[in-house]
Amino acid sequence: MKNTIYLFAYGLLFGLGLIVAGMSNPAKVLAFLDVAGAWDPSLALVMASALLTLGLARYLMHRNNDVADREQEPSAIVPAGVDAKLLVGAGIFGVGWGLSGFCPGPALLGLSAGVLGNYAFVAAMFAGFWLFRLLHQR
Repeated sequence: MKNTIYLFAYGLLFGLGLIVAGMSNPAKVLAFLDVAGAWDPSLALVMASALLTLGLARYLMHRNNDVADREQEPSAIVPAGVDAKLLVGAGIFGVGWGLSGFCPGPALLGLSAGVLGNYAFVAAMFAGFWLFRLLHQR
């Protein structure tokens, strides 16, 4: 139960951070990707602060022995090596991010704004999930 509360708090903190930093705005994300033009480094600062927050939270959880189930550890979930599926998936993600300015977190957050682009992106994202499952069923 403690882990559920932590996860909810992390998600809430993540969403609030996206709103405060303006990362739910695709134009801001596209400005970060425009390294040859009017580059906006604020997304890099948001990523760095997110990593620091995650590192501190994981340190506190481990120090307090709040991580009861070791099956939830990333080392037990994440595959050990880089394979073709990972590279292709990362490439598709990067191209989609660069073309649309949407990332899954801000896109889900933006659903509450009623912007048509968010709905189209999230629908395409879930179609991609479905297509992946269809192609990689065993």
